[in-house]
Amino acid sequence: MKICRGLSLSRSVYYASRRPKPIIIDDIKLRAAMKTIHHQMDATYGTRRMQIELNEMGYKIGRFKVRRMMEQLNLLAKRPKQHHYPIGGKPSAVASNSLNRQFNPEQPNTHWSGDITYIRMGKGWLYLAVVVELFSRKIISWAFSDKPNSELTTRALQLAMNKRSPTENVLFHSDQGAQYTSESFQRYLREHGVICSMSRKGNCLDNAVTERFFRSLKSERVNY
Repeated sequence: MKICRGLSLSRSVYYASRRPKPIIIDDIKLRAAMKTIHHQMDATYGTRRMQIELNEMGYKIGRFKVRRMMEQLNLLAKRPKQHHYPIGGKPSAVASNSLNRQFNPEQPNTHWSGDITYIRMGKGWLYLAVVVELFSRKIISWAFSDKPNSELTTRALQLAMNKRSPTENVLFHSDQGAQYTSESFQRYLREHGVICSMSRKGNCLDNAVTERFFRSLKSERVNY
């Protein structure tokens, strides 16, 4: 070829220089993978989770580059909107923290935990109450309502009792929310021989298993 002769280059060197560089091809694949992850996870992944997912797919990439590329591709993670619970009545009972962060019982259906959270629905909120069986870490019952009251939490616990029918006094752990300290909920516990345990005020780690479930649910599956 004239160009090769003029530059004193062999044909092999010339054609090699025209091949796409592997790093460019990898970047194209990487960008496509990031867009796919962002879409599949409903735009909930930030840089840390995006990096973990990419590493598991075989892309060796650091968090700084992930952040830079997400900014370039405008792959912004959604953030939950602020929510305020309606102010309830005066609590009727606060139990001690009998569970004491012992989240690994030796037998099933001896230790349960529960909590309530909110989910954005259009212009309003939907409230979800769950009961977790701590031995298996499974959600054994749940209930929805448009009101975050004790009727909701009682219904979730009723479903768990009907489903599991524990033979011994099961310990039920929750926070000190009005939905759990109310007289009606406490009466249900007494009538069914359920031992009440509550987190210390303002200490979410005392109910870490249920809190972790809600965090995963919202960050991975719930659109805000």
